Amino acid sequence: MTDLWRGLSDSARRQLSQRDYQAAGVEERIATCGLEGGQALAAEGALREAGAWIPGVEIFHRVIHAQRQRGMFGEFAREGEGTLGRIGMWPHQWACARMFAGTGKGFHIHPPYVPEGEPAAAWFAKVFASGEEGENFSLRPYDREQWDVMFVVQGRVEMFLVDERAGMPRRRMRFTIDGDEHRGANTIGVVIPAGVAHAIRTEGSGDVIMVYGTSTTFRADFEGRIAADLEAPVLPPEWAAYFAA
Repeated sequence: MTDLWRGLSDSARRQLSQRDYQAAGVEERIATCGLEGGQALAAEGALREAGAWIPGVEIFHRVIHAQRQRGMFGEFAREGEGTLGRIGMWPHQWACARMFAGTGKGFHIHPPYVPEGEPAAAWFAKVFASGEEGENFSLRPYDREQWDVMFVVQGRVEMFLVDERAGMPRRRMRFTIDGDEHRGANTIGVVIPAGVAHAIRTEGSGDVIMVYGTSTTFRADFEGRIAADLEAPVLPPEWAAYFAA
């Protein structure tokens, strides 16, 4: 068939576009259309090797214990164990947030600490350098900058991360996270470093409940926002015009 769309009007054919379903590599998808959280975790080694992984970001599986006829019991983290134990971080504060269906948060960003007199790019290159024994996590100033570790307890979200640290490549990561009731490969925890902008939007028709820990206690001056107008309620044009008059 030489012209698949010959049965459409000329006007419709001029406006026609088609979705590209060809599977791109994980390196491209993590920075564009996104991956499932479990896919991102499974491809972590390849993504790091390709330079598509943001330094300091961690993704790790959560343990969800099914309690038949009763519900479930989901673990977040154990102090000194697992990913948080390996990187030497333990939150100083825990908090909970609910996101209504169809809403989003962010982009938020926390200021990274740079020692006085130290060029930012040189500092980050030192902190995130990998040697034969891996990264030296003891260099990370968790007590001077806010790192987040996030968990989705209920619902589904899509997370967006952008590395905005001076001198670091502007890497992007995009992936989905499932709540406890969808336990599986995408039921994951995420560690987000200071200087990495992050945004979340809900997926599906239900509310989302999140729990997150921070390496420092809450400080309003550590909360920066980029392109965060999504969080502002949208008024009907007539209301907005009348209210602003």
